[in-house]
Amino acid sequence: MIKGSCLCGKVRYKYNGDINEIAMCHCSQCRKAQGGAFATNSPIETEKLAFIGKEYIKEFQSSDMKVRAFCANCGSPLYSARKDLPGICRLRLGSVETAFTCEAKYHIYSGSKALWYEIQDEYPQFNELP
Repeated sequence: MIKGSCLCGKVRYKYNGDINEIAMCHCSQCRKAQGGAFATNSPIETEKLAFIGKEYIKEFQSSDMKVRAFCANCGSPLYSARKDLPGICRLRLGSVETAFTCEAKYHIYSGSKALWYEIQDEYPQFNELP
């Protein structure tokens, strides 16, 4: 069981599954939404995700195909979801509180990474979703 929450604690969640892959997304939207060099997320099954404090979750439609969800009180990013991937959301791993291990890590949209950031690990890099 994976547990997590937003910064203020008004939104909490449990995920009855495992983190099987970790994507570090360098697209400009993720950089802006996270306020950093990249967003770290994992695709998970939406049906296995349960929230407490759903009334504090605000979704922002960042493109025709994608919404980004965050806590309306503290602004913590929680997940994103694409219309063309029903049943899957991309959990923002900075909100996870449970220890877990996952070696399936990769960078996406690395061609549009921040100019001031240098990728220094050996994980695979893709210019789009693999």
